[in-house]
Amino acid sequence: MPTIPINPIIPGFAPDPSLVRVESDYFLVNSTFHLFPGLPIYTSKDLVHWEHIGNALHRQSQMSLEHSSTKINPDLLATGGLFAPTIRYHNETFYIVCTNIIHKPDIPGRAENFVISTKDIWAGEWSDPVYFDHDGIDPSLFFDDDGKVYLQGSHTVRPRVTEINLFEIDLTTGKRLSEEKNIWGGTGGKFPEGPHIYKRDGWYYVLIAEGGTHEGHMITTARSKDIWGPYEPCPSNPILTAAGTREYIQYVGHCEAFTDPEGNSWGVCLGVRMEKGGRYIMGRETFLTSGEWEEGEWPAFDTVKMDPKGVVAAQGDGKPRLSARPGVDFLHIRNPELSNYSSLGTDRAVTITSVSSDLSHPNESPSFIGKRMRYLDGTSSVTIVSPPEGSRVTAGLVVYKDEHRYLRIFLDTSESRIGFELVNGYQKLSKSNTQSVEKVTEYHLTIDHTEKEFRLSYSAGEGSKTTLAVIDTLEMTDPDFVGPVIGAFAVDQGHAVKVEFRNLEIS
Repeated sequence: MPTIPINPIIPGFAPDPSLVRVESDYFLVNSTFHLFPGLPIYTSKDLVHWEHIGNALHRQSQMSLEHSSTKINPDLLATGGLFAPTIRYHNETFYIVCTNIIHKPDIPGRAENFVISTKDIWAGEWSDPVYFDHDGIDPSLFFDDDGKVYLQGSHTVRPRVTEINLFEIDLTTGKRLSEEKNIWGGTGGKFPEGPHIYKRDGWYYVLIAEGGTHEGHMITTARSKDIWGPYEPCPSNPILTAAGTREYIQYVGHCEAFTDPEGNSWGVCLGVRMEKGGRYIMGRETFLTSGEWEEGEWPAFDTVKMDPKGVVAAQGDGKPRLSARPGVDFLHIRNPELSNYSSLGTDRAVTITSVSSDLSHPNESPSFIGKRMRYLDGTSSVTIVSPPEGSRVTAGLVVYKDEHRYLRIFLDTSESRIGFELVNGYQKLSKSNTQSVEKVTEYHLTIDHTEKEFRLSYSAGEGSKTTLAVIDTLEMTDPDFVGPVIGAFAVDQGHAVKVEFRNLEIS
């Protein structure tokens, strides 16, 4: 068995992974929900070093994310937008099927399912979406030997009840070519979802996630000689889970099975790094685990671990394990007005034109540009050049999850004050404080973070560094879909203001 790479392979906000291997190259995609651009594409040749090469939803004309607000349920924060993509390759074409969940007052939680494609994944140009009829989420594709293409997905039977359905599809038009049929309901765990069909040794195997995406998350499987079933469940289900264990990696699920060029079996899945106190500040990340899938047998996966023995020495080549092409890893909220952002010649400097919509707005796009938080321990910082005299704008640095939850440190030019604000609508938390500062030409804002705390600090001009607040990361840890994104923002009181940010560093 080959060495398992250091986990997570895609750290930070990287849930619902799907992976396809094309010869010696691996390509992986994740959910992005309410953020633009959406559906990041990562690639690797060794499962160790990964590069973010583009985003499948990269043009605003492809799709609107206006109605991707977050609903607060008693046991979950459910964000709309882009759910659980699947990536596949067939006849020299890459396909991604995905769901855009739309939250409107009159149509809560409507699922719009679509497929996009590209002939050249390296160019980063994907087609406009072709929509198809599927009342549910987590669509996946299976290309059979006879040329037929099947769509399998998590079908909504009634609110909060799902099952795995299948139908034949024409990917060019999105038209159904067969009736939709239920093929499996799982083993009894709630929310059967995330299905993938694989064909091996004359068997059709369906791998699914069930039990919910948090405490009870697990991977189960069933197989049939006929793609339409009936499907026989594996006697060893679940074949992957961390439920009921004390493993550091918890909530393991949503797995994609694949083999490397040498024939070794692997699983790529989501999980969270959970500290003993219940903190999992990074949210759902992408992990890798080894497995076995012998001829005619059931698949099996090893327990997901962070750092297996000997891996650090084996991979100590000094190369970054996650990199990105210039600019592709920047994120905005929902449907940004891209003309409000102008680069100053480097990705560490940007001018943002403020808008009146704040981070708390459920549908509009506040002026924000940021990146996924990639490290448990790190420092993010920015320098704000003092806006013109008389400007009334609030600008700063924020740890953002959605309109209900963010933690920020900011300059308020209307009162010449530095402040912080914690908002967590799920926990019904609200904290804030401000301090007067002298007017200077530059203000330096910093957010230091560890697994247990956020430390918000500032300095004015050449002044000394002052800690404004220390926040327990539990106050930003919730049962949700998303992960933390850190970036710069600017909000005004009705008059657009150009705010210059320099030395933007996001860890």
